[in-house]
Amino acid sequence: MLYIVLESTTMITLSFDNKDTFHCIGLGTWKATGNEIKTTIVDAIHAGYRHIDTAAVYGNEVEIGEALASVFKNGEVKREDIFITSKLWNNAHHVSSVIPALKESLKKLQLDYLDLYLIHWPVAFKRGVLFPSKPSDYIPLEELPIIDTWKQMEIAKKEGLARHIGVSNFSKKKLQILISKAESKPEINQVELHPLLQQNELLNYCNSEGILITGYSPLGSGDRSLDMKNDDEPSLMDLEVIINIAAKHNVMPAQVLIAWHCKRGTSRYSKINEY
Repeated sequence: MLYIVLESTTMITLSFDNKDTFHCIGLGTWKATGNEIKTTIVDAIHAGYRHIDTAAVYGNEVEIGEALASVFKNGEVKREDIFITSKLWNNAHHVSSVIPALKESLKKLQLDYLDLYLIHWPVAFKRGVLFPSKPSDYIPLEELPIIDTWKQMEIAKKEGLARHIGVSNFSKKKLQILISKAESKPEINQVELHPLLQQNELLNYCNSEGILITGYSPLGSGDRSLDMKNDDEPSLMDLEVIINIAAKHNVMPAQVLIAWHCKRGTSRYSKINEY
């Protein structure tokens, strides 16, 4: 496992409208559980990470909460030094479920507030459905519009449960529909983003609307299941152009890809097992 050492004095930061800032580079925790994630969180904070991303569906909020509590107790960092993101899963889009789901994440994370809370997908499942197996597991958006879920997100922000709110995996069209009905715009849209999926149209639209972009799978999604890959799918870190740039600057290909995101003004999350 490899960590890139981060120097807080030179770390690129992004800013919200209210001047709150967060590190461009964050630690993604998808697929990490148990002692691995607890140790990784502590080690990452020691290495300089101050931006951590999780989600209810990742199933690791309890362990992350225990790790955070330990570093806060030891006085290594303060709560306000760490920017923490979690996400609302698709089975909690109901008006009566959003705030309770957020409070459950806070309980597991042992926090009083989140720095950022996102609607994970613009898709709604029936209550109790973790992953759908048949069409009837879904709730049509005509029956449960995203705007109804979003209004609860706005309430969560007003109540101080989340300092900032946003969405994940939203297309330009989905954002346009939401913005046309919302009291406040999403502050962030988190999407898959890397040189082979640059999302230029979406990025330009979000920039025009003052919506920040964070990218997941910035080094590619090499650990996806085989049925989700093309036979000839390239590896980002094996691309000749990336290797040549890395050699020229005496760095790793992963660092080139990270720099690409930060120079574009987007934030990015690298998973624990991504390097």
